[in-house]
Amino acid sequence: MTNNLRGQLLTPAISLFTSSATLVCCALPALMVSLGMGAVLAGLVSEFPQLVWLSKHKIAVFGLAAVLLLLAGGMLWRARSLPCPVDPVQAKSCTRLRIISWVIYWVSVLIFGTGVFFAFIAPLVLEK
Repeated sequence: MTNNLRGQLLTPAISLFTSSATLVCCALPALMVSLGMGAVLAGLVSEFPQLVWLSKHKIAVFGLAAVLLLLAGGMLWRARSLPCPVDPVQAKSCTRLRIISWVIYWVSVLIFGTGVFFAFIAPLVLEK
């Protein structure tokens, strides 16, 4: 039972992590430059040079995030109708973890969508 509960949180948590990488890669730098905080961005890049790697490989980062989001969504969808334990305490925990998993998943999707907008759509809109 414990492994099942851990699994219900692990996949959405991993998808949240990869979705956050899409924000760090593209959305936050665009926001900082838009707000006139280019010096802050330069300081971040000098302090964390991995940001440049994420930006250079944004297609791979977004592809991995999309695959993990699809896997997490599929696993959550498949587990939605699985029975919870009979024990009232475990049943309550199971129900609560399912809700938490769905919230984490949809926050991940929202973060991913924001990253997609700033990385791929906003540059097309702004160049016209």
